[in-house]
Amino acid sequence: MTQHTIGIIMNGVTGRMGTNQHLLRSIAEIIKQGGVQISPGETIMPDPILIGRDENKLKKLCKLTGINKMSTNVDEALADPHNIIYFDAQTTGRRADAVRKAVKAGKHIYCEKPIAISTQVAMELYDLCTKAGLKNGVVQDKLWLPGIVKLKRLIQQGFFGQILSIRGEFGYWVFEGDSIAAQRPSWNYRKEDDGGIIVDMLCHWRYVLDEVFGKVKAVSCMGTTHIKQRVDENGKAYACTADDAAYATFELEGGIIAHFNSSWAVRVRRDDLLTLQVDGTKGSAVAGLRECYTQHYGNTPKPVWNPDIEQPINFYEGWSKVPQQEIHDNAFKVQWELFLKHVVKDEPFPWNLKAGAKGVQLAEKGLESWAKRCWVDIPEL
Repeated sequence: MTQHTIGIIMNGVTGRMGTNQHLLRSIAEIIKQGGVQISPGETIMPDPILIGRDENKLKKLCKLTGINKMSTNVDEALADPHNIIYFDAQTTGRRADAVRKAVKAGKHIYCEKPIAISTQVAMELYDLCTKAGLKNGVVQDKLWLPGIVKLKRLIQQGFFGQILSIRGEFGYWVFEGDSIAAQRPSWNYRKEDDGGIIVDMLCHWRYVLDEVFGKVKAVSCMGTTHIKQRVDENGKAYACTADDAAYATFELEGGIIAHFNSSWAVRVRRDDLLTLQVDGTKGSAVAGLRECYTQHYGNTPKPVWNPDIEQPINFYEGWSKVPQQEIHDNAFKVQWELFLKHVVKDEPFPWNLKAGAKGVQLAEKGLESWAKRCWVDIPEL
């Protein structure tokens, strides 16, 4: 039995995403399952060292996961040749400098998005990795959500005919933090700390649109700050300086129009926190995080507008649930396994830092569109 033990520096793992998705539901689960199996006689075993600024939080995570290596000194971890991957889940503003140091230390790079605060810096990081001959990747988790996977299969099967439009609804009510604790960190709502929903979510919508439906050619975006004041983790009120909602329309290749509403100030009355409706000439589908429902042309009702009577059609009827045809693992874990195979066995991994830079670019163009109140073209990187 051949086992490749891979040292991974996990920086920023004490944050919400770093703890829940990357540590507990990905790396810890991969270790628990006996590593990533390449073949019946070969596996990859992650050997992480947890990095953060709060020693007490690190100790709790070590106790929770059984991982015994931790440090508040990332330089020491970078100096250890056993660690060959550097993973970054810090706040966006800290990421670029940390990645530069990791590249200088010769580590392969895997990071959360946005990978930088500007397209220029994001491309610089990609170029640094490329010139150094280092493998690199960005987290693009939504591509492995069961609902999105089912949509991709429907497209591959020709279910939609010609795709006409995509409507995305994302978000939920994030409590202000005064009477009920907020579900998201306070820096998300401060522009000076690189917060804002446009910077956060348009990075996601770029790879979802590019990879599933068609390349984004142009964007029209309006942002706003609906909630002007919130209360931080220490109970102190602060002014919200970043956008907490974005209303964006995208022009895709092939004439497809996509519109996404993204908001942390919306109450949910839909199937899931994220729903995508795809309409085509032959059929439509509505996908959430896990489930997907379809309505074929032949099952489409023929409504007539008449507000003077109760609606005789139940519009939820005539939709069929896509059956479970395979087991879907945690989306973050799936991509971690693919990246580990990329590092150890050189298996293809197209979601590199250039792909991450495209997400940053769309966020920048969205902010530009908002400022100029106009459509903005998306040039090739």
